[in-house]
Amino acid sequence: MDLIESYKEELKLIRKPWTRVWVGAFVLLLILLPWFGPEHFTYTATVIFIYTVGVLGQNLLIGYTGQISFGQAGFLAIGAFTFGHLSRFGVPWPLALLGAGILAGLFGILVGFPSLRLKGPYLAIATLGFGIAVYQVFVNSELLSGGRMGLSIQKIEPVFGLSRITFNYYFNFLIALFFTLATYNIISSYMGRAFIAVRDNDIAAEVIGVNLARYKLLSFAISSFYTGVQGGLYGLFMGYLEPNMFTFMESITLFVAVIIGGLASVEGSIMGAAFVILVPQVFSEYREMVPVVYGVTILIVLIFEPLGLYGRWFKMRLYFRNWPFR
Repeated sequence: MDLIESYKEELKLIRKPWTRVWVGAFVLLLILLPWFGPEHFTYTATVIFIYTVGVLGQNLLIGYTGQISFGQAGFLAIGAFTFGHLSRFGVPWPLALLGAGILAGLFGILVGFPSLRLKGPYLAIATLGFGIAVYQVFVNSELLSGGRMGLSIQKIEPVFGLSRITFNYYFNFLIALFFTLATYNIISSYMGRAFIAVRDNDIAAEVIGVNLARYKLLSFAISSFYTGVQGGLYGLFMGYLEPNMFTFMESITLFVAVIIGGLASVEGSIMGAAFVILVPQVFSEYREMVPVVYGVTILIVLIFEPLGLYGRWFKMRLYFRNWPFR
């Protein structure tokens, strides 16, 4: 009986009363932001919500399953242009988003097959090749990418009398919240525990009954599904798509977000997404400094705080919880 109660406690999303307080306050702040914050803040927060979806998927793959991928830009492009074409054919946006995620997930399964035999840098190079190949296909195919004019996407009309920027904010906030809760459920389930077992020691995981092929491919599929949905959301938000929006640097951006935010951490994924969006905003007049900031921050994280921004946040909470005794 104690074991059952302990397992139920593990599955709880928020386990401590004070955590409920600050999480509730943070969510309330996000809800009120469009009404009291500057419009620029609302716009930036909307982009962070969109990137949060993709970073959550990338963290499931890298942080929880231990499979390195540099091909996320390819899945982004597939999801975005799939959404764009479905929308132009009159498919409702929920089905178009779902279709974008599913097609990206199917390509994720195909790309995941090398993971059954490749590891580490070899797998990273294989996925990098996929991302570059997808980019070249879209650049050289006017039918898929819309050519020099790109692909225009009709935006959703605001409802409830909201301005377009406020509507986009709440729309993407709800979707990011849904994927955040879904990710919590995945990592708390048997599937998530299998992902972690594969990451920690795939041979031992196979010995205890974890099907390596199934869970590696499943991890690639779910991660790619998230990234495809991110691509669709990005296209819907921008109202325009063209291949140069999905270069190799997009893969690097998602990878940086995972490393700096914190591996194997849902909260870290959100922090990482905020980091990679806010840094270019801060250095808007010195764009050439952005890669330097990314690189230096990754070195600092790897040397002093391997758990990333979430690790530092967790230690700060632990310090104040035990203060003044430690």
